[in-house]
Amino acid sequence: MVAGGAALVFGPGLLRPARADNGVTDTTIRIGQSAVFSGPAKDFGVDYRAGIKLYFDRVNKSGGVNGRKIELVTYDDAYDPAKTAINTAKLIDEDKVFALTGYVATGNLAAAMPLAEKAGVPMFAPLVGTTSFRTKTNRYLFHVRAGYDLELRKIISHLSTLGIQSIAVVYQDSAFGKSNLATCEELAADYKVKVLKTLPLAITAEDAKSVVASLAEAKPGAVVMIMAGRMVEVFIRDYRASAVAAPLYTLSVGITDAAGSAKRLDGKLAGLVTASIVPPPQAQRVPIVADYQRDRAEFGEKIDSYTALEGYIVARVMAEGLRRAGKGLTRDSFIAGLESIGSTRFGDFPIDYSAKNHNGSTFVDLEMYTRDGQLRR
Repeated sequence: MVAGGAALVFGPGLLRPARADNGVTDTTIRIGQSAVFSGPAKDFGVDYRAGIKLYFDRVNKSGGVNGRKIELVTYDDAYDPAKTAINTAKLIDEDKVFALTGYVATGNLAAAMPLAEKAGVPMFAPLVGTTSFRTKTNRYLFHVRAGYDLELRKIISHLSTLGIQSIAVVYQDSAFGKSNLATCEELAADYKVKVLKTLPLAITAEDAKSVVASLAEAKPGAVVMIMAGRMVEVFIRDYRASAVAAPLYTLSVGITDAAGSAKRLDGKLAGLVTASIVPPPQAQRVPIVADYQRDRAEFGEKIDSYTALEGYIVARVMAEGLRRAGKGLTRDSFIAGLESIGSTRFGDFPIDYSAKNHNGSTFVDLEMYTRDGQLRR
C-alpha cells in the first residue's frame, strides 16, 4: 500500500544511471501513476496497478522495450482530485517521468490533465470513460477502455429491447456521476425510455434508505447505477432489503471486488447486470486472458479481477506504443507509435488508434452476477 506522500517504485533495480529529464535513459523508461490506493474506492487503484505491473514484469523479464526496462512510480491520491494534482506535479517535476498511466476517476483525471498537457507528458489509459474526455482528440491523452457512453448505450438499448419504458438513475454525487448522468438522460431520450427519477448518493454514504424510498415511490421499470466503489454495496444492501423489485444495472466500474462484494452482501449481488469492457478474466479461450493468467501464475500475482485484466491489457498496448517509438525514444515518437497502431487486436482484444482517434476500444458486453460474484452472459 502506498501511504499519502510516499511513492512505490517498481523496476529492475535500485542501481540505475541518472535519469534524463524526459524519464528515459539508455536502460530504463520511468512511468508515473497517481491513483486511489486507500479508502472505500481503493480496489480500483490497487487492482489496476497490479495488472499494469504484471505486464511490465513480463516485458522486463524479456529484456524490456528496445533494451529499456520499465519502472512504475506510484502515489496514492485517495480519490481526492487535489491530491492527484499534487502527485502529478511531483511525478513530472521531481520524478521526471516519461509518461503517466493508470489514473482513476473523472475528477482526478480532470485535475491532472492541465499539468500533463502543459509539460507535454502523455497520459495513457486512465480508468475513466467519461464522454467529455473523448469527444475531441487530445494529443496527449489516449484511452484504452470503451467510454461510459458506449456502456450506457448498451444498457439503455438492452432495456428498450426488453420493452422497459421507464428507469430511475442513482448516481454518485461527484464529477463522474453528474457528467455520466447527463449522458444517460440523453441516451434514454434517444431510445424513448422515460427517466422517472435521478437520485444522488454520496461516495462515503453508509445508508441509502432515503434513496430506496424514493425509488419505491417512483416504481421504475429498471434502476441504472452510475456509481463506483463500496457505496454500490451500501445501495444494493438497502435496495434488496426493500420491496422494490426493479432490475439493477451498473457500469463496469460499479463492482471491482466481486467475490468480496458477494460475501459482504450475503448473496444479494445475484441478478445485478453489469456492463463489461474487457473479457471475463477466467475466459482463457480468449488469447489475452490466457496470457494474463499465465503471467499471474509465473509472477505470483494473487489479485485476479476485471480491473486487473484491464490493467494488463493497458500495459500491453502501452508497451507496443513504446516499441513502435523506436530506440531513439521521445514523447513525440511514443505518440506517433501509438497512432500508428491503427485497427489492431491484442490477443483478440480490439484497439483502434490514429492521429484523429485516441479512444482505443469499443468493446462492451452485458453480464449478470450470481450469488457468489461470478458473471454469466
